[in-house]
Amino acid sequence: MLRLTDLSVTYPGASSPVFCGLNLDVPAGTTYGVHAPSGSGKTTLLKAAALLLPLTSGAVAVDGTTVDGKRFAVPQDVRRRIGVVFQSPRASTDTRLSLRDIIAAPLSHDRGFSRPRAARFTDQIAELAERVQLSDDLLDRLPHQVSDGQLQRACLARALALNPRVLICDEPTAMLDAPTTAIIMRLLTEQASSGSAVLLASHDLALLDATCSVVSDKKSLIW
Repeated sequence: MLRLTDLSVTYPGASSPVFCGLNLDVPAGTTYGVHAPSGSGKTTLLKAAALLLPLTSGAVAVDGTTVDGKRFAVPQDVRRRIGVVFQSPRASTDTRLSLRDIIAAPLSHDRGFSRPRAARFTDQIAELAERVQLSDDLLDRLPHQVSDGQLQRACLARALALNPRVLICDEPTAMLDAPTTAIIMRLLTEQASSGSAVLLASHDLALLDATCSVVSDKKSLIW
């Protein structure tokens, strides 16, 4: 379960908040879609929900536990319950890491660059790669050696590695082809069916309507 209560975020030096007094409840087993145009603050909302940004006011609760702080100030057991898929797979991956290492990253408590990491999780990586339909020959390639769709599938596998209780996705199919979009949206639906709370933001209303059990827009969320 993910709950945002009276959430407000204002960037330093800004004269007005990105959003103010926002409330959102994503129960376990639900795929919740947020529809808003590009540039309206969807990414800020999702980063705040993922505990990656400081809040001006309000609270974020994960599985009933209200969480203080952001990033590494958040207790590790809480952080490991949240998976995140960003809009740009290239901006959210280390160019030095193979797809195998990218997928393996959450499975280890290590931080930073660690080539031997993936060797310790061979079976888990193989299962995750099969789930997102990445063939074994792709796993040792670097990000610049694969397509956007292949890299985004690796990012989704990374987000699913710990079977998160909360999965947050920011325009995860932007600029991807139809087959890759279908794969990703099917996996998000499956993750919700397994009991996760899935929060998905997109400017594509048709995609949200076809995938999500609940869809809200800026007006209904009191943005």
